[in-house]
Amino acid sequence: MASMIVLAASAVPDHLRGALTRWLLEVTPELYIGTVSARVRDELWESVTACADSGTAVLAYPSDNEQGFELRTAGDQRRVPVDFDGLTLVSFTRDSKEMANLL
Repeated sequence: MASMIVLAASAVPDHLRGALTRWLLEVTPELYIGTVSARVRDELWESVTACADSGTAVLAYPSDNEQGFELRTAGDQRRVPVDFDGLTLVSFTRDSKEMANLL
């Protein structure tokens, strides 16, 4: 069954952006939405994680859990999804410069 996905990909190679636009609409720079099957979603995500290089990506898609969605991330990001008793929360990592100022 097809379902809507939202994918944000920043600083990724142009060929990956082109591949994403075959399946999804780029509604604003670096933000893609579309309705695809779970198989297509997983294959798109494999392509994103394999080709992201130094870029970052976040995928949100419907799921049968309390929040009704799941998140996947790729690349080094300041915001990291964390499982908290079945709920996905977003944790912020501190920059090393901020940590140095605290010490």
